[in-house]
Amino acid sequence: MERKNLWAPWRIKYIQALTEKNPCFLCHNREHPEEDKKNFVLWRTTKSIVVFNKFPYNNGHLLIAPKRHIPDLSQANQDEMADMMNLIRDCQTMLTATIKPHGFNVGMNFGRCAGAGLPDHLHIHVVPRWDGDTNFMHVCSDTDVISQSMNDLYDMLIETGKKLGLPTGLENDISKG
Repeated sequence: MERKNLWAPWRIKYIQALTEKNPCFLCHNREHPEEDKKNFVLWRTTKSIVVFNKFPYNNGHLLIAPKRHIPDLSQANQDEMADMMNLIRDCQTMLTATIKPHGFNVGMNFGRCAGAGLPDHLHIHVVPRWDGDTNFMHVCSDTDVISQSMNDLYDMLIETGKKLGLPTGLENDISKG
């Protein structure tokens, strides 16, 4: 049987980031609100930041992180913990209203051996799921098929958040230019 390749050139940035000493992208995003749309920062609260995962498992895969650069839950204070939990709820509300997933995976990975791509900055994954969304591409080739551009979904989620009146800082949206 002839071997076939499925090219995914955008993955090289992720692979290189694992081997290079790069600054924390969450901290970079925290310090550069003028780049929110470019960096897919969906919103900010006083304690946390919500960004798109640039290497998503599924359409709408979001990351919620405290603004402070801390490695795990043991260093998070009560206000940060409560804020992140509220953001999980708000992300689910916004994603449900916008792209109508059938369910969600919400999780955290601590340490590179546990799957953490950014092991030094605590973050929570919110992954929308649909019945039957695991297909042969992932099972056979460890490849995920994402059905919508992040730019389109970003704009949709900003609008949905405004319509729902979610207390997520969207009223201070600086990405409008």
